[in-house]
Amino acid sequence: MCGIVGCVRAGEAARLVLAGLRKLEYRGYDSAGIAVPAANAATGAGGGATSLRVVRRAGDVGGLVAEAKAAELSGDVAIAHTRWATHGAPTATNAHPHIDCRQRIAVAHNGVVENWRQLRDKLTDLGCKFRTDTDSEVIPHLIERLFAGDLAEATAEAMALIKGAAGVVVVSDLAPGQIVALRRSAPLLLAAERADRAGKESAPSRGIWTASDLAAVIDHAREVSYLEDGDVAVISADGWDIRNAGSTFGSVGGRARVTRPVKEVSRTMGEATKSGHDHFMIKEIHEQPETLRDVLRGRLTADGRVALGGMEPVDAALDRADRIVLTACGTSWHAALVGEYIIEELARIPVEVEYASEFRYRGPVLDRERTVVGAISQSGETADTLAALRLATSRGVPTFGIVNSVASSLARESGAGVYTRAGPEIGVASTKAFTSQVLALVLLGLRLAGRRGLDSERRQQWAEALTELPALAAEALAAEAEVKRIARRFAAAGNFLYLGRGPNFPIALEGALKLKEISYIHAEGYPAAEMKHGPIALIDEDMPAVFLATRDPVYSKVVMNLEEVRARGGRVVAVVSTGDRDLEDSTDALIEVPDTMPLLQPVINVIPLQLLAYHIAVMRGCDVDRPRNLAKSVTVE
Repeated sequence: MCGIVGCVRAGEAARLVLAGLRKLEYRGYDSAGIAVPAANAATGAGGGATSLRVVRRAGDVGGLVAEAKAAELSGDVAIAHTRWATHGAPTATNAHPHIDCRQRIAVAHNGVVENWRQLRDKLTDLGCKFRTDTDSEVIPHLIERLFAGDLAEATAEAMALIKGAAGVVVVSDLAPGQIVALRRSAPLLLAAERADRAGKESAPSRGIWTASDLAAVIDHAREVSYLEDGDVAVISADGWDIRNAGSTFGSVGGRARVTRPVKEVSRTMGEATKSGHDHFMIKEIHEQPETLRDVLRGRLTADGRVALGGMEPVDAALDRADRIVLTACGTSWHAALVGEYIIEELARIPVEVEYASEFRYRGPVLDRERTVVGAISQSGETADTLAALRLATSRGVPTFGIVNSVASSLARESGAGVYTRAGPEIGVASTKAFTSQVLALVLLGLRLAGRRGLDSERRQQWAEALTELPALAAEALAAEAEVKRIARRFAAAGNFLYLGRGPNFPIALEGALKLKEISYIHAEGYPAAEMKHGPIALIDEDMPAVFLATRDPVYSKVVMNLEEVRARGGRVVAVVSTGDRDLEDSTDALIEVPDTMPLLQPVINVIPLQLLAYHIAVMRGCDVDRPRNLAKSVTVE
C-alpha cells in the first residue's frame, strides 16, 4: 500500500528519491519521510555520534520536499516513504522511515507486522525506547539488536522474527553506501540507469534504485529487475547483490547468490503525466476508447476467432472444466461480476465470483480436475487476490490471471493469463482499468465459446460489435457536458441509489463505488428489482436514484422499477439509449449513450457514471486523484 523508493547515486540520492516519491503518492499520502546517511560515516557496530539524518512530516510529499530542502539534505544514499496508515494515526511522529534507539538505522516498510505487540513488549523489556504508535517501528529495533557488522544479515534475521507481509528498505551510517532491500509478499524492484548483462552498474556515477513501483524510477531507470519473495538485496554504486533467504528468512551469509531477470524499461513518461488534464482520473476516463482498442489489438479476427496466447497453458483444464471461479477485490470484483454474465452466456460454463478477502478464509471447495480459478487485479499486487491465487495453486487447481501490470506478482505467479493493456493508471479510483478488464473477460468468454463449438455466425456478430466498441465509448464520452450539468444539480445530495438489472447490476455497484470513493457521498448499488425488498424505504425527494435503462431484454422491467421510485417522490437520473425519449417525463435527467450488444452495454454504460462521480467530486472540492483514506494498490491485508 505505502510507497517506497531508495537510491544510490553520488551527491544526488536525496533529490532523486524525493522526485520518485512524488510519483508514488497514489499508493499513500497520509505522511512522508526521508532518511539520508552521511557519505563518509565510519563503519562498524560501535558507538559515536550518528550521521543519519531523518526528516518526516504529516501530509503530502510536497511538504516533505520543502522541509528536506530547508534542511539541506544531500548524500550518496537515501530512502524515502509515503504512507497509507494502518497502525497509528497519520502524524509526523508515525511517519516512516523509522529509526532505532541510537538513531543509526532507518527502515521504510510496506506491509503489516502481525505480531508487533508481542515484539514491542519484548523489546521494551530489553530497554528499547519506542517513539511511535506504529507496528513498523519494531523492525529497526530488531535490526539494531541483531546487527553484528552486516546490515543485510541483521535485516534477514529480524524478518525471521516477524509475521506478516513486508517490503523493507534499510539504510544505516554503520553500512555506508548501501541499501538493503527485502521482500516478503509486498512488491519491490531494483533498477539501474545503465547495466551490463550481469545486472551490475557499469558506471559508478549512474544511479541504482529500489522502489515499490516502477513509477518512482521511470524518469531515470532503463533496466529493472523484480525481487521475489525471500530475496534480500544489497544495493550499492556497483549494482546489486541478491540472496534468497527462503520463506522463513534467518541467516543469508551462507546462501548462494541468485539472479533475477533484468528487463528493459519501455514505458514513456507521457503515460504517467496528466497531459493537460486537471486530474489523472479524467485523463484516464478519456483514454478508454484507445485502451479498449489496445485490449482488442491483434487478438480478434474478423470472423470472431480470439487469440490469447497467454491462456494456452490452461486450455486443457478449461476444456474439461465444469466450473470457473473468479476472485478479485473492489472494482476488479465488479468486472468479474460482468464477466460471470458474459462467460456463462457465451461458453455455458458456470462461473462463481468471490471476494478474494473472503475466499481465502472460508475453506472453498475446489476440484483440481474440474475447476479453474481466475484472479483479477489492476496492479497484480493486491494482497488478498494474491493470497486467493496462492490458495488455489496450493490445492493443485489450474489458475489464470487478468492483470494490467506486466511484471507484477500476479502476472508471474498465475499459471496463465491475459494482460489488459490499459497502461499506467495513476488515479486511485479505477476507470480505464475496469473497462479493459471487462473487455478481456469478453475475449476470454468468446475464446472459450469458440473452443466449445460456438457457431460462426454468432462469432462474427460478436467480432463486429467488439470492433465498434471503442468508437461507441468515444460517443459516450461526448455526453460529458450534459453529465456535468446533471452533476451540478445533484452535487449537494447526501445519498445516492444506483440501480440496474442483469449485467448492468455490477455497473450500478461500480457507479456507486466511484461516487463513494472520490466525493464521499454515501451511495449504494442494487439490482433494480431488489429495491422494493428494502431500499425503497429510503426513497424521498432528497435521494437521487440513477437507473441504467438502456434498451435490452429487461428494459420494460427496469422502467417499471423506475416508476416505483418516481411514484414515491424520488428524483431520477436515467442512462438511456441514444434517441430514447420515452422516459423523459418520468425522470429529472437523461444521459444518452449509444447501443451495442446487451452483454457489451456495461462497457458503455459505466462511462457516464465515471464522469458523474468525477464532476460531482470536483464541484465538492474533493481531491479526486487522492481520495481520503484510500490508496491505489492494497498490498496489505
